Amino acid sequence: METLKNRIEKGIVLGLVIIPLLGTLLAIYLLWQRWVSWRDIEIMGVMYFFSAIGITIGYHRMLTHRSFEAHPVVRFLFLLFGSMAAEGPALDWASIHIQHHATTDTEGDPHSPMEGFFHAHMGWFISGFHARPDIYGKWLLKDRMVVMMSKTFFLWMGLSLVICYLLGGWTGVLWGGLVRMFLTHHVTWSVNSVCHLFGKRMFETEDMSKNNWLVGLLAMGEGWHNNHHAFPRSAFHGMRWYQVDMSSYIIRLLEVLGLAWNVCRISPAAMEVRLTRQALAAAAAAGGSTGIAPSID
Repeated sequence: METLKNRIEKGIVLGLVIIPLLGTLLAIYLLWQRWVSWRDIEIMGVMYFFSAIGITIGYHRMLTHRSFEAHPVVRFLFLLFGSMAAEGPALDWASIHIQHHATTDTEGDPHSPMEGFFHAHMGWFISGFHARPDIYGKWLLKDRMVVMMSKTFFLWMGLSLVICYLLGGWTGVLWGGLVRMFLTHHVTWSVNSVCHLFGKRMFETEDMSKNNWLVGLLAMGEGWHNNHHAFPRSAFHGMRWYQVDMSSYIIRLLEVLGLAWNVCRISPAAMEVRLTRQALAAAAAAGGSTGIAPSID
């Protein structure tokens, strides 16, 4: 039987989905009526940038995969920005993503597209999925900053709306708050849905992950999802010069400034070894299917 607590949590989740959607519909109407200023758009762009890197660098690469270590102030700011994205407390977000990597595209995956695009995109949490940090990411429970930021999640989310109001009044809240949350949500969720169904694969992995250049641009580099599943701990998801990865550029800058260290890198040699091995495996499989043994010089 569903408890009162579960019903409240479902109501909160639905609110975080529906309210930004309604705000975005209102914003589209105002845009059509030309009741929008460039300042509103600028506020949205700036707030989107900080929310996005809070998720991609803070929640994902720094916290979930421990791809690098950072100065406590930098760490706090990234967790703050991630909280402002309104995608849930850091502890829950990281735990769910750890479970995703442990069970990718299998029955235990929280958001596998094997159950449909909508489920992978947003249906999984609307149905009431709960994070299990006691199983996935136990070390997070010992991290005082993560626990504190998770407990005060709604404070930081609300702070983002206050900042928008101070910058642009109620239209600032509409564009920099609700529309920005709507865009951040659906771009992030597209990594779970679009990047497991549409795109190309640079590496052979035991899942459906794919690289999608459009999501890569919108999600600050997270769209190079096949690369990420091939090397989960890598701080850099873009592994070719043309694979734009804004989050990796910021991490590199922090490293140069001495604000980030122990940055996990995959050497070009290691990547080429993997690519060579999978090319040889593919050639062997093709040779076996035709009855012709592949020749290797």
